[in-house]
Amino acid sequence: MRVIGLMSGTSVDGIDAALVEIGGTTLDLRVELLAGETYPYPDELRMQILAVCGGAKLAMSELAQLDDAIAGCFAKAAIAIQADLPAATLIGSHGQTVFHRPTTAGSMGYSLQIGRGELIAAIAQITTIDNFRAADIAAGGQGAPLVPKPDAYLLSHPHEHRCIQNIGGIGNVAYLPPNSQPDWEQQICGWDTGPGNSLLDLAVAHLSDGKLTFDRDGAWAATGSVCEPLVAKWLAQDYFRAAPPKSTGRELFGAEYLQACMADATALQLSDADLLATLTDFTASSIADSYHRFLPRLPDRVLLCGGGSRNLYLHQRIQHHLPQIEIATTDEAGVNGDYKEAIAFAVLAYWRHLEIPGNLPTATGAKQAVLLGDVHH
Repeated sequence: MRVIGLMSGTSVDGIDAALVEIGGTTLDLRVELLAGETYPYPDELRMQILAVCGGAKLAMSELAQLDDAIAGCFAKAAIAIQADLPAATLIGSHGQTVFHRPTTAGSMGYSLQIGRGELIAAIAQITTIDNFRAADIAAGGQGAPLVPKPDAYLLSHPHEHRCIQNIGGIGNVAYLPPNSQPDWEQQICGWDTGPGNSLLDLAVAHLSDGKLTFDRDGAWAATGSVCEPLVAKWLAQDYFRAAPPKSTGRELFGAEYLQACMADATALQLSDADLLATLTDFTASSIADSYHRFLPRLPDRVLLCGGGSRNLYLHQRIQHHLPQIEIATTDEAGVNGDYKEAIAFAVLAYWRHLEIPGNLPTATGAKQAVLLGDVHH
Protein backbone atom coordinates (compact mmCIF):
# COMPACT_ATOMS: atom_id res chain seq x y z
CA MET A 1 0.00 0.00 0.00
CA ARG A 2 1.21 3.52 -0.81
CA VAL A 3 0.68 5.86 2.15
CA ILE A 4 1.49 9.53 2.71
CA GLY A 5 2.63 10.63 6.15
CA LEU A 6 2.23 14.32 7.03
CA MET A 7 3.82 15.93 10.07
CA SER A 8 4.51 19.41 11.41
CA GLY A 9 6.19 19.50 14.77
CA THR A 10 6.69 22.03 17.54
CA SER A 11 9.41 23.83 15.55
CA VAL A 12 6.70 24.79 13.00
CA ASP A 13 9.36 24.65 10.27
CA GLY A 14 6.84 23.40 7.74
CA ILE A 15 5.03 20.25 6.71
CA ASP A 16 7.17 17.14 6.35
CA ALA A 17 5.60 14.86 3.75
CA ALA A 18 6.72 11.27 3.13
CA LEU A 19 5.31 9.00 0.43
CA VAL A 20 6.06 5.40 1.34
CA GLU A 21 5.34 1.91 0.14
CA ILE A 22 4.35 -0.27 3.12
CA GLY A 23 3.95 -4.02 3.39
CA GLY A 24 3.73 -6.60 6.20
CA THR A 25 2.26 -5.85 9.61
CA THR A 26 4.64 -5.70 12.60
CA LEU A 27 7.72 -7.93 12.78
CA ASP A 28 7.63 -8.26 8.99
CA LEU A 29 6.93 -4.53 8.45
CA ARG A 30 8.58 -3.19 5.30
CA VAL A 31 8.70 0.52 4.46
CA GLU A 32 10.32 2.11 1.41
CA LEU A 33 10.55 5.90 1.15
CA LEU A 34 9.52 6.87 -2.39
CA ALA A 35 9.61 10.64 -1.89
CA GLY A 36 10.19 13.07 0.97
CA GLU A 37 9.87 16.84 1.03
CA THR A 38 9.31 19.68 3.50
CA TYR A 39 6.78 22.31 2.44
CA PRO A 40 7.22 25.57 4.39
CA TYR A 41 4.20 27.36 5.76
CA PRO A 42 3.54 30.86 4.38
CA ASP A 43 5.37 33.26 6.71
CA GLU A 44 2.21 34.89 8.03
CA LEU A 45 0.62 31.52 8.81
CA ARG A 46 3.77 30.28 10.56
CA MET A 47 3.87 33.38 12.75
CA GLN A 48 0.20 32.94 13.64
CA ILE A 49 0.77 29.29 14.60
CA LEU A 50 3.76 30.21 16.76
CA ALA A 51 1.72 32.95 18.46
CA VAL A 52 -1.11 30.51 19.24
CA CYS A 53 1.39 27.94 20.55
CA GLY A 54 2.77 30.74 22.72
CA GLY A 55 -0.63 31.36 24.30
CA ALA A 56 -2.15 34.04 22.06
CA LYS A 57 -5.93 34.21 22.42
CA LEU A 58 -8.18 33.37 19.47
CA ALA A 59 -11.87 33.79 18.81
CA MET A 60 -13.57 30.56 17.73
CA SER A 61 -14.02 32.01 14.23
CA GLU A 62 -10.27 32.67 14.06
CA LEU A 63 -9.51 29.14 15.27
CA ALA A 64 -11.77 27.75 12.53
CA GLN A 65 -9.95 29.84 9.90
CA LEU A 66 -6.57 28.67 11.20
CA ASP A 67 -7.76 25.05 11.21
CA ASP A 68 -8.88 25.36 7.57
CA ALA A 69 -5.68 27.14 6.49
CA ILE A 70 -3.48 24.43 7.98
CA ALA A 71 -5.62 21.65 6.48
CA GLY A 72 -5.32 23.35 3.09
CA CYS A 73 -1.52 23.42 3.38
CA PHE A 74 -1.42 19.77 4.43
CA ALA A 75 -3.64 18.78 1.49
CA LYS A 76 -1.41 20.69 -0.95
CA ALA A 77 1.62 18.89 0.48
CA ALA A 78 -0.09 15.52 -0.01
CA ILE A 79 -0.93 16.36 -3.62
CA ALA A 80 2.56 17.70 -4.35
CA ILE A 81 4.53 14.79 -2.84
CA GLN A 82 2.93 12.25 -5.19
CA ALA A 83 3.20 14.33 -8.38
CA ASP A 84 4.47 12.12 -11.23
CA LEU A 85 4.38 9.07 -8.93
CA PRO A 86 1.75 6.36 -8.48
CA ALA A 87 -1.06 7.71 -6.30
CA ALA A 88 -1.35 6.91 -2.61
CA THR A 89 -4.48 5.31 -1.20
CA LEU A 90 -4.13 6.58 2.38
CA ILE A 91 -2.91 9.66 4.26
CA GLY A 92 -1.78 9.71 7.89
CA SER A 93 -1.79 13.31 9.11
CA HIS A 94 -0.45 14.26 12.51
CA GLY A 95 -1.68 17.83 12.06
CA GLN A 96 -0.22 20.84 13.86
CA THR A 97 -0.08 20.73 17.64
CA VAL A 98 -1.21 24.04 19.12
CA PHE A 99 -1.84 22.89 22.71
CA HIS A 100 -0.73 19.95 24.83
CA ARG A 101 -1.69 19.36 28.47
CA PRO A 102 -0.08 16.22 29.86
CA THR A 103 -2.13 13.61 31.70
CA THR A 104 -1.65 13.80 35.48
CA ALA A 105 -2.80 11.68 38.39
CA GLY A 106 -5.71 14.06 38.90
CA SER A 107 -6.92 14.77 35.38
CA MET A 108 -7.05 13.43 31.84
CA GLY A 109 -4.70 15.11 29.40
CA TYR A 110 -5.68 17.15 26.37
CA SER A 111 -3.81 17.53 23.10
CA LEU A 112 -5.07 19.61 20.17
CA GLN A 113 -3.77 19.08 16.64
CA ILE A 114 -5.46 21.23 13.99
CA GLY A 115 -5.60 20.85 10.23
CA ARG A 116 -8.74 18.73 10.11
CA GLY A 117 -8.51 15.43 8.31
CA GLU A 118 -11.97 15.60 6.74
CA LEU A 119 -10.91 18.69 4.77
CA ILE A 120 -7.60 17.11 3.74
CA ALA A 121 -9.52 14.06 2.50
CA ALA A 122 -11.98 16.25 0.57
CA ILE A 123 -9.24 18.30 -1.14
CA ALA A 124 -6.76 15.48 -1.82
CA GLN A 125 -9.49 12.92 -2.58
CA ILE A 126 -7.63 10.35 -0.46
CA THR A 127 -8.85 8.61 2.71
CA THR A 128 -7.21 10.49 5.60
CA ILE A 129 -6.58 9.42 9.18
CA ASP A 130 -5.88 12.09 11.79
CA ASN A 131 -6.33 12.85 15.52
CA PHE A 132 -3.94 10.07 16.54
CA ARG A 133 -3.38 11.21 20.12
CA ALA A 134 -6.96 11.33 21.43
CA ALA A 135 -7.59 7.58 21.84
CA ASP A 136 -4.40 7.06 23.83
CA ILE A 137 -5.30 9.97 26.13
CA ALA A 138 -8.81 8.54 26.60
CA ALA A 139 -7.13 5.28 27.68
CA GLY A 140 -5.25 7.17 30.39
CA GLY A 141 -2.07 7.86 28.39
CA GLN A 142 -0.12 11.00 27.62
CA GLY A 143 -0.98 10.84 23.92
CA ALA A 144 2.78 11.10 23.38
CA PRO A 145 5.24 9.95 22.35
CA LEU A 146 3.53 7.88 19.65
CA VAL A 147 6.57 7.06 17.52
CA PRO A 148 8.14 4.37 19.76
CA LYS A 149 6.04 1.57 18.24
CA PRO A 150 6.85 2.46 14.59
CA ASP A 151 10.48 2.96 15.71
CA ALA A 152 10.47 -0.49 17.30
CA TYR A 153 9.48 -2.24 14.10
CA LEU A 154 11.65 -0.11 11.81
CA LEU A 155 14.82 0.38 13.85
CA SER A 156 15.22 -2.28 16.54
CA HIS A 157 18.13 -4.73 16.29
CA PRO A 158 18.48 -8.42 17.23
CA HIS A 159 21.39 -7.79 19.61
CA GLU A 160 21.84 -4.05 20.22
CA HIS A 161 20.12 -1.95 22.85
CA ARG A 162 19.22 1.23 20.96
CA CYS A 163 17.80 4.65 21.70
CA ILE A 164 16.08 6.53 18.89
CA GLN A 165 16.38 10.20 19.83
CA ASN A 166 14.22 12.58 17.87
CA ILE A 167 15.19 16.25 18.16
CA GLY A 168 12.43 18.45 16.83
CA GLY A 169 11.13 21.44 18.76
CA ILE A 170 10.86 19.01 21.67
CA GLY A 171 13.13 15.99 22.14
CA ASN A 172 11.72 12.48 22.57
CA VAL A 173 13.34 9.09 23.00
CA ALA A 174 12.35 5.51 22.25
CA TYR A 175 14.38 2.84 24.07
CA LEU A 176 14.50 -0.39 22.03
CA PRO A 177 15.91 -3.56 23.61
CA PRO A 178 17.12 -6.36 21.31
CA ASN A 179 14.18 -7.75 19.35
CA SER A 180 15.50 -11.31 19.69
CA GLN A 181 14.30 -11.31 23.29
CA PRO A 182 10.87 -12.97 23.68
CA ASP A 183 9.35 -10.12 25.74
CA TRP A 184 11.19 -7.27 24.00
CA GLU A 185 8.10 -5.16 23.17
CA GLN A 186 7.08 -5.05 26.86
CA GLN A 187 10.50 -3.56 27.69
CA ILE A 188 10.24 -0.68 25.20
CA CYS A 189 9.82 2.71 26.81
CA GLY A 190 9.86 6.31 25.70
CA TRP A 191 9.19 9.86 26.83
CA ASP A 192 9.76 13.50 25.94
CA THR A 193 13.27 14.35 27.10
CA GLY A 194 12.65 18.12 27.16
CA PRO A 195 13.60 20.94 24.81
CA GLY A 196 14.95 20.03 21.40
CA ASN A 197 15.30 23.00 19.07
CA SER A 198 12.49 25.10 20.58
CA LEU A 199 14.56 27.37 22.83
CA LEU A 200 17.46 27.51 20.38
CA ASP A 201 15.28 28.59 17.46
CA LEU A 202 13.50 31.23 19.54
CA ALA A 203 16.85 32.57 20.75
CA VAL A 204 18.34 32.71 17.26
CA ALA A 205 15.29 34.57 15.94
CA HIS A 206 15.53 37.06 18.82
CA LEU A 207 19.30 37.58 18.60
CA SER A 208 19.22 38.02 14.79
CA ASP A 209 16.20 40.38 14.89
CA GLY A 210 14.21 37.81 12.93
CA LYS A 211 16.77 37.45 10.11
CA LEU A 212 17.48 33.81 11.06
CA THR A 213 15.11 31.07 12.23
CA PHE A 214 17.71 28.49 13.33
CA ASP A 215 21.44 28.02 13.90
CA ARG A 216 22.57 26.11 10.80
CA ASP A 217 24.90 23.25 11.79
CA GLY A 218 25.20 24.88 15.24
CA ALA A 219 27.87 27.14 13.72
CA TRP A 220 26.97 30.21 15.81
CA ALA A 221 26.76 28.27 19.08
CA ALA A 222 30.08 26.57 18.32
CA THR A 223 31.86 29.96 18.57
CA GLY A 224 30.69 30.37 22.18
CA SER A 225 31.47 28.69 25.49
CA VAL A 226 29.08 26.61 27.60
CA CYS A 227 28.22 28.04 31.02
CA GLU A 228 27.98 24.79 32.99
CA PRO A 229 26.53 26.33 36.18
CA LEU A 230 23.60 27.69 34.15
CA VAL A 231 22.97 24.29 32.55
CA ALA A 232 22.96 22.72 36.00
CA LYS A 233 20.49 25.36 37.24
CA TRP A 234 18.14 24.81 34.30
CA LEU A 235 18.30 21.02 34.74
CA ALA A 236 16.94 21.46 38.27
CA GLN A 237 13.52 22.20 36.70
CA ASP A 238 10.84 19.81 37.98
CA TYR A 239 10.12 18.28 34.56
CA PHE A 240 13.52 16.62 34.34
CA ARG A 241 13.11 14.86 37.69
CA ALA A 242 9.56 13.61 36.98
CA ALA A 243 9.48 9.92 36.10
CA PRO A 244 8.07 8.71 32.75
CA PRO A 245 5.58 8.38 31.22
CA LYS A 246 5.72 12.11 30.56
CA SER A 247 5.31 14.57 27.72
CA THR A 248 5.79 18.28 27.23
CA GLY A 249 5.68 21.06 24.64
CA ARG A 250 6.05 24.77 24.01
CA GLU A 251 3.61 25.36 26.86
CA LEU A 252 6.65 24.75 29.12
CA PHE A 253 9.72 25.09 26.90
CA GLY A 254 8.64 28.17 24.95
CA ALA A 255 9.06 31.95 24.85
CA GLU A 256 8.45 32.52 28.57
CA TYR A 257 11.01 29.86 29.49
CA LEU A 258 13.54 31.45 27.11
CA GLN A 259 13.03 34.85 28.74
CA ALA A 260 14.06 33.36 32.07
CA CYS A 261 17.10 31.71 30.46
CA MET A 262 18.11 34.99 28.83
CA ALA A 263 17.77 36.84 32.12
CA ASP A 264 20.11 34.31 33.73
CA ALA A 265 22.59 34.73 30.87
CA THR A 266 22.48 38.52 31.08
CA ALA A 267 23.15 38.43 34.82
CA LEU A 268 26.32 36.45 34.09
CA GLN A 269 27.25 38.71 31.13
CA LEU A 270 27.22 35.89 28.61
CA SER A 271 27.72 36.82 24.97
CA ASP A 272 25.12 35.89 22.35
CA ALA A 273 27.30 32.97 21.22
CA ASP A 274 27.76 31.84 24.84
CA LEU A 275 23.97 31.86 25.32
CA LEU A 276 23.46 29.71 22.23
CA ALA A 277 26.25 27.32 23.25
CA THR A 278 24.69 27.01 26.71
CA LEU A 279 21.18 26.44 25.33
CA THR A 280 22.57 23.80 22.95
CA ASP A 281 24.31 22.05 25.81
CA PHE A 282 21.08 22.28 27.84
CA THR A 283 19.32 20.19 25.19
CA ALA A 284 22.22 17.71 25.05
CA SER A 285 22.48 17.52 28.85
CA SER A 286 18.73 17.00 29.28
CA ILE A 287 18.91 14.03 26.89
CA ALA A 288 21.89 12.43 28.65
CA ASP A 289 20.48 13.17 32.11
CA SER A 290 17.17 11.47 31.28
CA TYR A 291 19.01 8.38 30.00
CA HIS A 292 20.98 8.06 33.24
CA ARG A 293 17.88 8.64 35.38
CA PHE A 294 15.24 6.56 33.66
CA LEU A 295 16.60 3.96 31.23
CA PRO A 296 16.83 0.35 32.45
CA ARG A 297 20.37 0.45 31.06
CA LEU A 298 22.37 2.72 28.79
CA PRO A 299 22.10 1.86 25.08
CA ASP A 300 24.84 0.51 22.89
CA ARG A 301 23.94 3.07 20.24
CA VAL A 302 21.91 6.28 19.96
CA LEU A 303 20.36 7.06 16.58
CA LEU A 304 19.47 10.73 16.11
CA CYS A 305 16.72 12.02 13.83
CA GLY A 306 14.74 15.23 13.30
CA GLY A 307 16.06 18.69 12.50
CA GLY A 308 18.39 18.72 15.49
CA SER A 309 20.26 15.69 14.16
CA ARG A 310 21.74 18.03 11.50
CA ASN A 311 23.12 20.35 14.18
CA LEU A 312 26.77 19.31 14.28
CA TYR A 313 27.53 21.18 17.51
CA LEU A 314 24.52 19.61 19.25
CA HIS A 315 25.68 16.19 18.02
CA GLN A 316 29.11 16.90 19.56
CA ARG A 317 27.60 17.97 22.88
CA ILE A 318 25.46 14.81 23.08
CA GLN A 319 28.58 12.73 22.40
CA HIS A 320 30.41 14.72 25.11
CA HIS A 321 27.78 13.79 27.68
CA LEU A 322 27.52 10.14 26.55
CA PRO A 323 31.20 9.40 25.82
CA GLN A 324 30.98 5.59 25.91
CA ILE A 325 28.04 5.34 23.49
CA GLU A 326 28.11 5.46 19.70
CA ILE A 327 26.08 8.45 18.48
CA ALA A 328 24.85 8.03 14.90
CA THR A 329 21.72 8.88 12.89
CA THR A 330 18.74 6.84 11.76
CA ASP A 331 19.96 7.36 8.18
CA GLU A 332 22.83 5.03 9.00
CA ALA A 333 20.26 2.39 10.04
CA GLY A 334 18.25 2.76 6.85
CA VAL A 335 15.52 5.24 7.86
CA ASN A 336 15.72 8.83 6.59
CA GLY A 337 16.16 11.05 9.65
CA ASP A 338 14.57 14.12 8.09
CA TYR A 339 11.30 12.33 7.41
CA LYS A 340 11.24 9.64 10.10
CA GLU A 341 8.39 11.29 12.01
CA ALA A 342 6.30 11.63 8.84
CA ILE A 343 7.10 7.99 7.99
CA ALA A 344 5.96 7.02 11.51
CA PHE A 345 2.53 8.60 10.96
CA ALA A 346 2.23 6.85 7.62
CA VAL A 347 2.84 3.58 9.51
CA LEU A 348 0.33 4.53 12.22
CA ALA A 349 -2.30 5.24 9.54
CA TYR A 350 -1.51 1.92 7.87
CA TRP A 351 -1.93 0.10 11.20
CA ARG A 352 -5.23 1.92 11.81
CA HIS A 353 -6.39 0.76 8.37
CA LEU A 354 -5.49 -2.83 9.35
CA GLU A 355 -7.04 -2.34 12.82
CA ILE A 356 -3.70 -2.87 14.59
CA PRO A 357 -3.24 -0.82 17.80
CA GLY A 358 -0.65 1.93 17.33
CA ASN A 359 0.28 3.00 20.85
CA LEU A 360 2.68 1.41 23.31
CA PRO A 361 1.31 1.66 26.87
CA THR A 362 4.86 1.31 28.23
CA ALA A 363 5.71 4.61 26.49
CA THR A 364 2.51 6.64 26.90
CA GLY A 365 1.16 5.24 30.17
CA ALA A 366 -2.17 4.19 28.63
CA LYS A 367 -4.06 1.39 30.36
CA GLN A 368 -4.13 -0.66 27.15
CA ALA A 369 -3.16 -0.72 23.50
CA VAL A 370 -5.81 0.97 21.35
CA LEU A 371 -6.54 1.84 17.73
CA LEU A 372 -5.28 5.34 16.98
CA GLY A 373 -6.82 7.90 14.65
CA ASP A 374 -10.10 9.05 13.11
CA VAL A 375 -10.86 7.91 9.56
CA HIS A 376 -12.21 10.34 6.93
CA HIS A 377 -13.20 9.07 3.49
